[in-house]
Amino acid sequence: MRRSLPHRTGPARAVDYGDRVKIALMDSGIGLLPAAAAVRRLRPDADLVLSSDPDGMPWGPRTPDDVTERALTVARAAVAHAPDALIIACNTASVHALPALRAELEPAVPVIGTVPAIKPASAGGGPVAIWATPATTGSPYQRALIRDFADSVAVTEVPCPGLADAVQWADEDAIDRAVAAAAALTPRDVRAVVLGCTHYELVAERIRAAVGRSVPLHGSADAVAAQALRRLGELPAPDAAPSSRLTVLLSGRDEVLPAQAAHYAEGRLLRTVSSAH
Repeated sequence: MRRSLPHRTGPARAVDYGDRVKIALMDSGIGLLPAAAAVRRLRPDADLVLSSDPDGMPWGPRTPDDVTERALTVARAAVAHAPDALIIACNTASVHALPALRAELEPAVPVIGTVPAIKPASAGGGPVAIWATPATTGSPYQRALIRDFADSVAVTEVPCPGLADAVQWADEDAIDRAVAAAAALTPRDVRAVVLGCTHYELVAERIRAAVGRSVPLHGSADAVAAQALRRLGELPAPDAAPSSRLTVLLSGRDEVLPAQAAHYAEGRLLRTVSSAH
């Protein structure tokens, strides 16, 4: 039987689905889809809980305290379904709320944050571009990552205003405009591009076409999915029989995947799984 986790605001509502591996993911919106799809590819037998916050998004313009409050609320909704681990599939929440989330939830539920893939992107030498939201671009957090992992290479921080929102709402024209604007700020001789917002991974092919097909893109979805399994002591089992349990929580409400998810391959992959209510 899966555990129920008491937290500071009262006892969690435990939903017992048996002894399967269950992994929860949280984000402000559909930016959690790439990491969820990565978990699904590594462990098709894992039950998934997807918790997002359409009522409070976007989180980027919020203060750090507001982001932390929203993230804790979304995490508590996920943890009420007794997951074995929680992936914070959001760069903004990882920057501002990860310490608070870990303080409240661990060790009962391992919490895995999302860090921009600056280290692997810079391993092959520069120049490197980091596409991120305007709030993250130039932030002390991102500058510290650059200093720690890319100090020896040339790095260009590229703000992408409007791109995350355009991806969230599957606004094709707005996506094209935002990608083109960011590509224009990206050096022509760039050797790698870091996708510093989880939403961007949903339009990776468009970004690749804009910056050059030969330029590697470095997202975080595969890495956080693998880290979640490591924290649980579980091995990848891509040939396992698929689970039929997908729980979708929208600002705490038990729902189905938003319609916009179907615009992306990751969302279509997850929509093949029946929603659990």
